[in-house]
Amino acid sequence: MQAILQYLSREGYDSVDNSYYAKIALWLSWYKGKVVQFHNYRQYNGMKKINRTRKTLGMAKKVCEDWANLELNEKVSIVIDNQSINNAVHDVLEANNFRIKGNQLLEIAYALGTGAFVEYLDGEKICIDYIRASMIYPLQWDNGEILSCAFASERVNGKKKLVYLNIHERQENGFYIIKNRMFERNGNNLTAVELPEGLVEEYNTGSSVPWFQVITPNIVNNVDLDCPMGVSVYANAIDQLEGVDLVYDSYLNEFRLGKKRIIVPNTMARMMIEDSGTVGPLFDDNDTEFYSLGIEGEENQKIQEINMEIRADAHEKAISRALSLLSDKCGLGEDRYKFENSGLKTATEVVSEKSELYQNLRKHELILEGALIHLVKAIATMLGYRNEIQVTINFDDSIIEDTAAEKQQFLQEIRDGIRQRWEYRVRFFGETEEEAKVNVTDSQSNNMLMGFGDE
Repeated sequence: MQAILQYLSREGYDSVDNSYYAKIALWLSWYKGKVVQFHNYRQYNGMKKINRTRKTLGMAKKVCEDWANLELNEKVSIVIDNQSINNAVHDVLEANNFRIKGNQLLEIAYALGTGAFVEYLDGEKICIDYIRASMIYPLQWDNGEILSCAFASERVNGKKKLVYLNIHERQENGFYIIKNRMFERNGNNLTAVELPEGLVEEYNTGSSVPWFQVITPNIVNNVDLDCPMGVSVYANAIDQLEGVDLVYDSYLNEFRLGKKRIIVPNTMARMMIEDSGTVGPLFDDNDTEFYSLGIEGEENQKIQEINMEIRADAHEKAISRALSLLSDKCGLGEDRYKFENSGLKTATEVVSEKSELYQNLRKHELILEGALIHLVKAIATMLGYRNEIQVTINFDDSIIEDTAAEKQQFLQEIRDGIRQRWEYRVRFFGETEEEAKVNVTDSQSNNMLMGFGDE
């Protein structure tokens, strides 16, 4: 938002150049599904050009949905080594609808290149804002890491459109202060208004732990190598997105136009006078099956019907190929999507650890894992826990081809005495070595008490 950048500049802050937000706007238009410059076009019907709109498969959003569901789904668990802190933090996450909103933020972050979790205090209540790229304004960064940042979010109060600006500023001592501002928006004009009750203008966190976490796809920003923000997961696949929709639109037109084509001689068409004074055949602009043609010769002065052959198979192969190219460029591998008679299908089979999808998934998880760990630590700090905590993020491994086989192999090696029982819990439950050893001991004790022996 240009008005926010202007306000920050007046307050003495530097941020990302405004031209970068134009790129975000382009990625957003593809995410929404219709890009004016591409999906709107003009077609000649034999007399004049008429406006047309290309159909879309909406693959930009589909790609981002899949990445978000692969990374942050219901099987992902967040474990803190201190049980009381673990319970308190999860209460905050649940109160902020994190399971749903977190997944939605990740989807938007992959579409627009950047997203952020932002924590703040509303009285004594800990709240989490989920901020998209167009509302993120880095103020200070080092080696790609954003140290200070401003975040904007829009709210509606009756008929008023309000913009809440949250500035997280890192001080020279490494601690953070947070500045809160509220504006009423009228178009691109902002007018400062009073903050809601419970929010203060400036708050010293007394902590070096930032109350925000930035998420980006783990790919190099080749739009601006010096910009700390990320790029859309399909930023380098715009041509492929166009290719998919171009072929899909042609596929649908094949059925729309393939039913019949009618050639009408000018001498037999109902005529009308145009605004320019010229005389031409009268057709409904939407009846593209009628085509006016000046045909010489008395024997040709008749309406001719042309039945087209529908090239369904060729189009379906072309769409599948276009989808493969797009999927590959977005890091999902070549075989993620297929186009069949019943429509678009997503591969449901599990993948190998050597596949491109698996390797990219693990690469992207590095950034998400760091953000989630810092989110948990920020919440713990806001709850008053100042001691260092150990946080473990257990991602979903169910798509991996050999997980079940690996578990069976682990159990067999435990039975053979090659491995210890606690190693299984560390590998598959995400527990620390100390936790696993305690839990194994407790489990063995319970088995003895229940009369199950040591097995």
